[in-house]
Amino acid sequence: MADLLPPATVPVALDEVKAFLRLDDGSEDALIAGFIRTATALAEAFTGQRLIVRDVADAVLPVRVWQRLPAFPVIAIAGVSGDGQPLPGGAIETDIDLGGTGWVRLVAPDLAVRYHVLYSAGIAADWNGVPEPLRQGIVRLVAHLHTHRDDPDSGPPAAVAALWRPWRRLRLGAEARHG
Repeated sequence: MADLLPPATVPVALDEVKAFLRLDDGSEDALIAGFIRTATALAEAFTGQRLIVRDVADAVLPVRVWQRLPAFPVIAIAGVSGDGQPLPGGAIETDIDLGGTGWVRLVAPDLAVRYHVLYSAGIAADWNGVPEPLRQGIVRLVAHLHTHRDDPDSGPPAAVAALWRPWRRLRLGAEARHG
């Protein structure tokens, strides 16, 4: 059976989750696909990281200080645009530090212009590259959501947090950029 979600956008396949749930037919495929998307979003929120590399466009303030990019880990910074037009290389400075945090600085910003940075962020290129404990946590959370879909007060299993915790990145307070 074909997956309802392209493997490039989710870290676990529909067939993998259905096998874990011991489901053979396709009557609940749309429901399970939704649970996979929900569990993936929760995994990314918990870990503070994008699991699958994807393109991101975020607004940038019209200021001259270094600004941290919100998605993590940053793989590449494609550039910055102002009011939809790409800025020349001399108008911006970009950096990706050793920890995978992306940074951008506008050299001479115009307060009347709306700026956006285009970049790619994520742990793995596809679902096969996502560390197995993260994938297993998503599968277990999907199983929990499926089993307890009529019980809104049922919290997620502790095993899910235990599987995801080693990949959790917390940012405390304001983080300043050096140099």
